[in-house]
Amino acid sequence: MSTSTNFAVGEPFPLPVLAQADGGMFQVDRNGMMFLLQLSRTDAIAVEAFRTGEIELAVTEVGGVLFLLYRIDGIFKDGWGDAPLSLSLVKKELFPDEQSLADPTIHLYLIDTNLKILLAQRTANVPEEFAEIIRRNVRAQKEAPLSALAFQKKVSAIWAEKSAADLRRAASAAHTLPMTLGGTVH
Repeated sequence: MSTSTNFAVGEPFPLPVLAQADGGMFQVDRNGMMFLLQLSRTDAIAVEAFRTGEIELAVTEVGGVLFLLYRIDGIFKDGWGDAPLSLSLVKKELFPDEQSLADPTIHLYLIDTNLKILLAQRTANVPEEFAEIIRRNVRAQKEAPLSALAFQKKVSAIWAEKSAADLRRAASAAHTLPMTLGGTVH
């Protein structure tokens, strides 16, 4: 069952995207950690900002819900965005295992939601402390799974009280992908 998935910029995004709204989605499964930023309106500046600009990532946990926080210069002028992590939509056979959790790499993808194509991709090798916070939350979710509805209710209650900037101020770990020049980063 070892099949390769091709992530090629300019081609259709090869994985199903369940949420079609603009914004970020953070997923952890047997293939590792993945952050999708879906936008319905992009331009060359946004694509270059994602591909080579500075990206700040952070993680915080509120009430058992882990949020990946992100700030991308050149795309968002209002500061931070957040993407809650849930295993509720991950198929059981794709649940992350200890081997997949061991890799501290987050794969980042910028997707055009209208055309469903991959506009840019990048990887972030996060510090061990950052990755361990994600691992602990994934293990807790595997031990005490929530339904998609229960998870959404928890997230809605948190969002009613806290903005993405509030969540960032409470972050347990942060990591910055520096600006890269020369086009060697995907």
